[in-house]
Amino acid sequence: MIARSKRYKNSFKDDLAEVDLPHAIEKLSTFEKVKFDETVEISMSLGVDPKQSAQTVRGVVNLPHGSGKETKVLVFTENAEEAKEFGADYAGLEDLISKVKDGWMDFDVALSTTSAMKSVRSIARVLGPRGLMPTPKAGTVTDDIKSGIEEVKAGRVEFKMDKTGAIAVVIGKRSFSPEQLQENAETAIEAISSSRPNGFKGKFIKSMHVSSTMSPSVRIAFTPAQ
Repeated sequence: MIARSKRYKNSFKDDLAEVDLPHAIEKLSTFEKVKFDETVEISMSLGVDPKQSAQTVRGVVNLPHGSGKETKVLVFTENAEEAKEFGADYAGLEDLISKVKDGWMDFDVALSTTSAMKSVRSIARVLGPRGLMPTPKAGTVTDDIKSGIEEVKAGRVEFKMDKTGAIAVVIGKRSFSPEQLQENAETAIEAISSSRPNGFKGKFIKSMHVSSTMSPSVRIAFTPAQ
């Protein structure tokens, strides 16, 4: 059993009732804070079957107020200098692939041009498990590198269902205003709801919570379209 801190226990008062999104965020703001600016995320339990590849849920969302995180962007491309001019933190191809093979992972998002993907696939087993493999579905394989970098830096975040059918997406920081968190959350919820697999029948989003890095979660009352 995990030992809970006094701060955590003071925040959690055994109130498991569902509340609407504005009240959930308001309640989150009343929890005791720690010494760093915690990340806030929305998490969901989905009704899909994670064993069926056709029911995989993943995508990206552009948060209106950004994620609050400084994102290091790596671009796999033959034109490294151009990518760096556009704002990439790291750019290159075979040199970066070699570094990744050696265990280097000092970046948050990896983009790739279409032509570079032929080489990037050689490290799919390294990047894939970490959620860093560029894919067209996530918008991280693109020949418009300038726009790709700008979107990531502006607050585009990726979401992907795990092996248990759960999904989580960052919506900001504890330092954000309740209004900013709510608008980001609404945008994220809409994006995930729109990612419902074709032909899926039943309740897509079974439950939803909001929490910060060190806080208990607050259950959100939500009635998605069936």
